[in-house]
Amino acid sequence: MPSRVTHSLLPIKVLKFVAAFGWGGTERQFVNLGLGLERSRFEVHFGCLRRFGMMLDELESSGVPVTDYGVSSFRSPRAIAAQFRLARDIRRSGIDIVHAYGFSANAFAIPAAKLAGAKVVASIRDMGVYLSPAKLRAQRWICKLADRVLVNAEAIKAWLVAAGYDGDRITVIPNGIDVSRFEAPPSHRLRSDLGLTADAPLVAVLGRISGRKGLEDFIAAASIVVSRFPSARFLIIGEPSFSSRGQQIHVDETYTNELKALAERHGVKDRVIFTGFRSDVARILQELTVSVLPSLSEGLSNTLLESMAAGVPVVATRVGGTAEVIRDSENGLLVPPSDPEALAESISRLLHAPEFAARLAAAGRQRIIDRYSMARLIEDTSRFYESIVDYRKAGVPQIVRMDA
Repeated sequence: MPSRVTHSLLPIKVLKFVAAFGWGGTERQFVNLGLGLERSRFEVHFGCLRRFGMMLDELESSGVPVTDYGVSSFRSPRAIAAQFRLARDIRRSGIDIVHAYGFSANAFAIPAAKLAGAKVVASIRDMGVYLSPAKLRAQRWICKLADRVLVNAEAIKAWLVAAGYDGDRITVIPNGIDVSRFEAPPSHRLRSDLGLTADAPLVAVLGRISGRKGLEDFIAAASIVVSRFPSARFLIIGEPSFSSRGQQIHVDETYTNELKALAERHGVKDRVIFTGFRSDVARILQELTVSVLPSLSEGLSNTLLESMAAGVPVVATRVGGTAEVIRDSENGLLVPPSDPEALAESISRLLHAPEFAARLAAAGRQRIIDRYSMARLIEDTSRFYESIVDYRKAGVPQIVRMDA
């Protein structure tokens, strides 16, 4: 057999940039994807505005360096200096693609990347409900500098196109979940920690405790459901909002306290349990009877995908990309947002019919395996990155001899 000439291809250099390494779904996707990219195809660098957050430990334990640009406010002259430093670092490292996640990271990294001559990807992963009109205008202007805008749901793309973005430059790649993390048998740790009996139905919301998550509706729905299922307990699993000062994280309990007062007014103070942050969510999910996503606005919720991957039946509001994942009454139940009565009816339906709930749960898990796996996210993103670079950087040709 004749010799075959192949080219040894140098990996594409990608800088992934985030504001910080908090507890949210964006940070989880950022870290999992960055660590999962094949090193023969990509040389991955990480940068951030502020070096803090739970996910940072995972990156550092893997030996991946993270460059901190020390920006806490864009109003400081230091922010401009830091942008020039980022542009210099991009040029010196020969970065091919800069991929920024979220408003603050996009605003900081995209102009610097353009100045340095790199290709630019802006990620938008929500419907902008937390942004002021001025920030929404700024985001649209900043994204005009990007080569591509990457979103994780068709609903976000439709919203951006309606707001004047160029749809031809927007790519949709949904979130990915490592399904193997949810295959271990239930630990029963959650019930033990909370002092709950084995037969108490557990209905839970997972995620950061913040506005627009529909937690008021969840508590109102709990007051209806508990009259039908007195042994049920309603869990809010997650941490309050936080801010940073220096290297310290400061947790704001104000909204949590307002929700506790609301639960008391609804007469379910002893039935609604705030668990706080749990690092073992993958282990405790299977203990839940029903997982609820009552959000008023969403992009594509990681906790929704994780619940389905764990084989937990879900009730979710029909917002954002949620309806792209759930087919009502096939792999989950969909309800209108801001409708506690509808939420209560769907939760009650699952509690009343465990066989129906089990069928939905099995179909939901299969949906995640088929469409939202981490392997698929990594490969789709890898091809996306390769499509952006105008060339595949070829090294020295090598002779590969094939035996006859």
